Amino acid sequence: MHLEWARPGILRATAHPFEFAALVAAARFVAESPPSDIPAESLEQLRHILRDYDAQARRLHDTPAPDGP
Repeated sequence: MHLEWARPGILRATAHPFEFAALVAAARFVAESPPSDIPAESLEQLRHILRDYDAQARRLHDTPAPDGP
């Protein structure tokens, strides 16, 4: 995984699909079985991010992958 600042307030992440899938799976685990001490606002933000991710993943699924390097 590689992280860099794209511009102030915007972070760009480059990751292998399995790395990103692990992060999304962890987020889903927390969103579906939240610990009792997680603030409701944080939980709603996480669920919103996952909804956005799902929409983008559907869009990406319909887009051909680029050719290799």
